[in-house]
Amino acid sequence: MVLNADEIMSNHIHLICYTKEPFLLSDFVRDFKKFTSKAIIESIQSNTSESRKEWMLRLFTYFAKFNKNNKNYQFWQQDNHPIELQSPKWINQKLAYIHLNPVRNGLVLKAEDYLYSSAGTYVGLEGFIEIELLELDNTIGYIDS
Repeated sequence: MVLNADEIMSNHIHLICYTKEPFLLSDFVRDFKKFTSKAIIESIQSNTSESRKEWMLRLFTYFAKFNKNNKNYQFWQQDNHPIELQSPKWINQKLAYIHLNPVRNGLVLKAEDYLYSSAGTYVGLEGFIEIELLELDNTIGYIDS
């Protein structure tokens, strides 16, 4: 999988990415959700100072009842919302939407200041996660924060 943009919020994640033949994006999403859900739940269970531990695990247990594929916990929603980005205008629009999410939510004043986003990488800052930058059409406007 090649990651072009990312943004992690408290209750969801956005990625712009692709896979190269012979790999399928759907397989990546499945494996990503499986790995991260197990790691996050184990982290919650082992964290003795997490005050919301019982509440979160109770919710994850409750939602697992509605999914025959889960035995104990349901962390991620079953579905995802993939959108094929076919034009430079569409790519710029989605990239700006993703990166401006923390600004719209009042977490930061400038998109590049949000640590859990690739917005900083697009303005020349070093990010936490390695990404492959997309070529942007500057006439459309990218991050307007």
